Amino acid sequence: MSSKNTICLWYDGTALEAATFYAETFPDSAVGAVLHAPGDYPAGNQDDVLTVEFTVMGIPCLGLNGGPAFKHSEAFSFQVATDDQAETDRLWNAIVENGGQESACGWCKDKWGLSWQITPRALTAAITNPDRALAKRAFDAMMKMTKIDIAAIEAAVKR
Repeated sequence: MSSKNTICLWYDGTALEAATFYAETFPDSAVGAVLHAPGDYPAGNQDDVLTVEFTVMGIPCLGLNGGPAFKHSEAFSFQVATDDQAETDRLWNAIVENGGQESACGWCKDKWGLSWQITPRALTAAITNPDRALAKRAFDAMMKMTKIDIAAIEAAVKR
């Protein structure tokens, strides 16, 4: 890995599966080098996949098959800015329909427990609107959503 700073994500033996899913789902994503353990380690055996280098939307990551000791939490998430409802739906559905789960306000978790914020640019523009009343209407509409509905956000701003 040539990047000076890489995000290391802990998995329980499923780093390659996760990296492959991300590479197939998100643009500018790929699986790189796969390191097989040179010897036995607490979470696995010699020749098991130990680490997987991958990128998610251009962000360098390393998947570490460290075992069951640590789980992902909402304290870390990937925030994905989407350009339209079709892209929002595609990414959201890919995560949720592949064993993930929905959460609130555009958040969802993949089947490995990693959190994703699928955030339309239209939502970001609406809730950062300098007109605080318009921003509040958009924010209030978002607070009632799981997957973000751009048309509903735009309608809330216009009313």
